[in-house]
Amino acid sequence: RKRTRVFSELVSHYLFEDRFGRPGKGNDKGKVEGTVGYTRRNVMVPKPRFASFDDLNAHLAEQCRKRMDDKLRGHKGTIGERFVADAERLQPLPAVPYDACDKQSVRVSSLSLVRYRGNDYSVPTAYGHQEVLVRGYVHEVVIACGAEVIARHIRSWEKEDYIYDPLHYLALIEQKTNALDQAAPLADWELPEAFLILRRLMEARMGKKGKREFVQVLRLLETFRIADVEAGIQSALERGTIGFDAVKHLVLCRIERRPPRLDMTVYPYLPKAHVAITSARDYMALLSGGGS
Repeated sequence: RKRTRVFSELVSHYLFEDRFGRPGKGNDKGKVEGTVGYTRRNVMVPKPRFASFDDLNAHLAEQCRKRMDDKLRGHKGTIGERFVADAERLQPLPAVPYDACDKQSVRVSSLSLVRYRGNDYSVPTAYGHQEVLVRGYVHEVVIACGAEVIARHIRSWEKEDYIYDPLHYLALIEQKTNALDQAAPLADWELPEAFLILRRLMEARMGKKGKREFVQVLRLLETFRIADVEAGIQSALERGTIGFDAVKHLVLCRIERRPPRLDMTVYPYLPKAHVAITSARDYMALLSGGGS
């Protein structure tokens, strides 16, 4: 038997002794096998369905708490009472939990991608060609440059997969707006309908400048929640204030809970209302027409 580096780190962190059973010899760990069988029969039948492993673990923890008042055959105290007695003999847990992950130091490619276990994960374009640390967890891949976490992705267990975050490429696309429709990282990006309406209006009214302003609106997602940006866009559409500055102002007003104050004179695309001077002759014409 040979310990892996990660398992050795785990043992050192929590200070326990390991004892492995022989392959295919369930009787070497009878209590473990018995507990697994009990859990499967009493907690996993019928087969439960959960949206995430966190939800499943919460369900299992709740089932364990329900057993605290049970008393097993051959024991005087309840499970909860026996646990209190056992806990008195346990060492306190370390102040910081063990970071259970695989760590690799890699270099960001020219396409702003990091390769980990055969798959490519995106990072912001500002970190191109830099050395970064990749931490691979069961469900997540976290990428850091120095002490700063620069990207988080749901882990892919496919092979030769590309996992993009569109936000990582917006700074570059802002400089090269013609790539907005061809950029692979944005190909499958599903945005609310309000974003698409705003883009059509911006490009129709401002041309190329409108496309760049739309990318600037998308970059608000680097800082604000998509629900807040969408609400700001909806508010701008209702007012007819089609522009990045207006959307940003309305998003900030929503977050800070203050009334918006937009200078309508800076939006040349708003329809102008022209009111003519009323003359007495017009009133006479109306009166004569009404009497006929």
